[in-house]
Amino acid sequence: MEDDALAARAARLGCATLVDAVGRVHGHRAHIPAMSSPDPLRPLFGPAATISYLPFRDDLAGTVRDFKHYFYGALEQEPAVGQVLVLSSGGHPEVSHGGGTKLARADGAGLAGVLADGRLRDFDQLRGYSFATWCTGEAVRWGGDTVMPFAYGVAVEVCGVCVKPGDYVHMDSAGGVVIPSASLHRVFAIAEDIAAEEAEAAGDIRSENAQPGG
Repeated sequence: MEDDALAARAARLGCATLVDAVGRVHGHRAHIPAMSSPDPLRPLFGPAATISYLPFRDDLAGTVRDFKHYFYGALEQEPAVGQVLVLSSGGHPEVSHGGGTKLARADGAGLAGVLADGRLRDFDQLRGYSFATWCTGEAVRWGGDTVMPFAYGVAVEVCGVCVKPGDYVHMDSAGGVVIPSASLHRVFAIAEDIAAEEAEAAGDIRSENAQPGG
């Protein structure tokens, strides 16, 4: 699959190179600061499917459906292989947005990963799931009285970056980058050029240092 090949290229290039490449194409913020993961050596890459969280309101609680409704809505009823489920913070990045039980629905569904602009619980359980997970940190307390899912398939904000459904998201231990789908192949081509330029510059520096008096 093309996305598998792109994921391998993204992992090889790394987040910083991809951020530089997006910066040559677009003028908007596209980088996400470093986040936490149950398995920090496992990068994440794929097109975004979004769920927007908002601060909890008890007068709206009766109209808010459970996570299952938003999960399948974001993924268009059938979990699509390779998608990244993106959860916005609802203004509370320090609060749990889910955990091992809630996200068990995603295990084995073919998702590339979950990116939460909030905390998640049960890192030990999430580490064993079939997808990569990145978030603002681990939580121990349920957060359903602080934030609530409210919409799916809409543009959301993650760490100051706009993410709309279909954007490609890459996360590794250095941080993350959001790439508009229409620019994806151009960004990757530029990232390859940047990597080659940096490798050549590093080689020149090593050659200078190897020379007498260098």
